Amino acid sequence: MSRAVIFDLDGTLIDSAPDIHAAANRLMAQHGFAAFTPDETRSFIGSGVPHFITCCLTARGRAGDGALRARLIEEFIADYETAVTLTQVYPGVMDALDGLAGADLALGLCTNKPEGPAHSVLSHLGLDGYFPVIIGGDSLTVRKPDPAPLQATAAALGARDVVFVGDSEVDAETAARAGVPFVLYTEGYRKGPVERIAHDRAFSDFAHLPGLIRGLLS
Repeated sequence: MSRAVIFDLDGTLIDSAPDIHAAANRLMAQHGFAAFTPDETRSFIGSGVPHFITCCLTARGRAGDGALRARLIEEFIADYETAVTLTQVYPGVMDALDGLAGADLALGLCTNKPEGPAHSVLSHLGLDGYFPVIIGGDSLTVRKPDPAPLQATAAALGARDVVFVGDSEVDAETAARAGVPFVLYTEGYRKGPVERIAHDRAFSDFAHLPGLIRGLLS
């Protein structure tokens, strides 16, 4: 297909913050650190597991401990890969995906979540059949906001006209650097106000997404 819609995952299609929060606090407890609040862990989400763990260690005064950081990254991924009991699909997502796929649009996923956990959560939530191409945070040597993962997703889909749908400043920067239109889901994990995030369209209800995409790819 020559046209595609590529999605971010966490905070865009799914609310995974509760499971990420629980996994982070299990890890903190195992290593003798104080627990985080949900707002704290949510503020760490968006730039991949290495960044997430760096934020955790920085908040606990251990930012310079490279050996501990490497160990916690491995332990977090192993724990979180099966931790999808609290994660939920946002309302209206599946209907929107069905509508887009029915409009002869290819669908892809470009996330900073590692591929293993991404596949696990998609399968658990019944979303795996929508995305023939999934690029995760460990698929390439770089991750978003570098444009390469988004570009690789588009190339694997064989798409020339692409729209990227995400929820954060990282996603907006990725789209801008890749030179593709960006549609912002306003109810995800953004850190600042909507008006400060560069976007071509914005929505808070997935029922509106197919119409926005049609307008951008017509």
